[in-house]
Parts: sequence; structure tokens; C-alpha cells
Amino acid sequence: MFAGFMMNAWESGTIVAIVAGVVGFFVVLRGAAFQAHAIPNGAFAGAALANLVGVNPLVGLAAFSVLAALGIGWMGRRGRHDVVTALALVMLLALGALFLSRSTEYEPEIFSLLFGEILGVSSSEILPIGLLAVGCVATLAVIFRPLLLSSVLPEVAEASGVALRRAEVAFLLVVALATAMTVPVVGALLIFTLMIGPPAAARALSRQPFVAIGLGVGLALITVWAAIASSYLTNWPVGFFVGAFGAALFAAATTWARWRRRRFHGPAGRRAALVSL
Repeated sequence: MFAGFMMNAWESGTIVAIVAGVVGFFVVLRGAAFQAHAIPNGAFAGAALANLVGVNPLVGLAAFSVLAALGIGWMGRRGRHDVVTALALVMLLALGALFLSRSTEYEPEIFSLLFGEILGVSSSEILPIGLLAVGCVATLAVIFRPLLLSSVLPEVAEASGVALRRAEVAFLLVVALATAMTVPVVGALLIFTLMIGPPAAARALSRQPFVAIGLGVGLALITVWAAIASSYLTNWPVGFFVGAFGAALFAAATTWARWRRRRFHGPAGRRAALVSL
């Protein structure tokens, strides 16, 4: 389980989980799950084009992720965000299908780009993934306060001088940057799961921003580590376990949060609170 190629999987998976947990907090907070689903499909199309023309897939991933983010942000100013995002998603998937249909490595490439190849990550890919991760987290640290304020209280943020459109575009670019580094590891479809499941579970457990971010990172790490170990032991796809564990964590967290609300805010909880007073 800790052979050379497996160490690359553990390292890259850890980096991806940390970034997914941090970025996913804002994805869940802003209700941007649909956008976080569309942008990785732009990365998928870019990687397919890069593979077709013989360029490093990371170049195509980064370029198309940024283009998808800017396109959604720009067109969203002139129309409904859900419609714009849906059209972008369809167009990017169509481009990805076109580029892959022209490739001689159609089947392995489409599986790798959509579902990832975490057990096939090479040592040379660890450094670029790590650098993109540092850039992503550093960017979020710079825009953290205005982004948090515009996510929770947009009217107050605008009155305080925060440019809401710029904050949205900056956030989408962060999602694009996170996508560029994570798609080669967990795939265009599964990064969506990793950015939503653990952070959403964390939000159900805590409403404090820093606590929720820490919990989201921790749950994302548990999801990825458990998925890698389970895949190694069963020879089942890592992607199956990422999706299954992510959904299970969210279900468990929301169930516990609902029980806690009933316990402390229901009739018995109110009586207990009165007795303690």
C-alpha cells in the first residue's frame, strides 16, 4: 500500500483534498455547486485538446478552466446564472467529446479525464500540482474577507465598497485554478463530489467559517485516504469510493445536525435548558 507509485497517490490525494476542502467551503456557502460542476468540464475539454495536439495536459486544463470561469462570470452579468452555466456545461462537454473523438487514445483518455487516475500520478506531476495548490490557497487568503462578506451579506458587502462582480469572478478563477490541479488526479466529475460532499458535511456541523473550513479539509482528507486504501484492497475504482464516502459523510453529518437541533431545540431540549437555569 505504500510502494513508490502508491506514495505518489497518497501525496497527490492529500494535496487535492486540502484544496477541495478550502475551496469547497465557498462553493457551498455561495450556492455555486452548478458552477463548480461546469468549470471542471471546461478543464476536461482543455485536457482533451492538449492531448490531441501533443501539449502538456496541465496547460490545456488551466487554459480552459480559466476560460470557462471568465465566460460564466461575464455572461452571467447579462443573463440568469443557471441558464448561462447550463449552456457553458453543454458546450464544454461537446468540445471535450469532439477533441477525444479525434484522438487515437479515446477510451483510456476519456476515463482518465472524467474519473481521474490517482494511482497513475507520476513523481514529476507532484510539484506542479503542489504549486497550483499553493497559488489557489494563497489567492483565497488574499480575497477571504471580501469573498466571505459578499457570500453571506451581499448587500452589506456592496455598501462597504466590495465589488460583487469582481468578487464573483475572482472566486470562479479560484475554482478554475483548483480544477486545473485536481482533474488529473480525481477527474472532472469526481472533483465536483470532493468539493461538495465534505464541505457541505462540514457546514452542517458548524456555522463558524474557520471551523467549517477545518472540518471540510479534515473530511476531504478522510474521504480521499479511505478511497485510496479501499481501492487498493478491493481493486475497485477510486472514484467509486470517493463518491460513496463523500455522500455517506454528508448524510451522516446532516442526520446528526438534525438530531442535535431536535435535541436542543425541541420540547425536551427547552425543558433541559430551563432546568439548567
